[in-house]
Amino acid sequence: MNVKLLLYILVIPFVMYALDGVNINSIFKKNKVIQARILYLMIIFALSYLLVNFIFDFYDVSKIF
Repeated sequence: MNVKLLLYILVIPFVMYALDGVNINSIFKKNKVIQARILYLMIIFALSYLLVNFIFDFYDVSKIF
């Protein structure tokens, strides 16, 4: 199994859990629930991408041999 795919599977739930504490709906107009959910998903995928690449690059650079 690809290591990055495994990292994505592990990281996405943590990012979702972390973003649960942020009230994104308060910055949107009333009755704009779909747009708020789309932004929420985009933020989850963007943060997951950044975190997985950081972890993978950190692991790759930290190899001694």
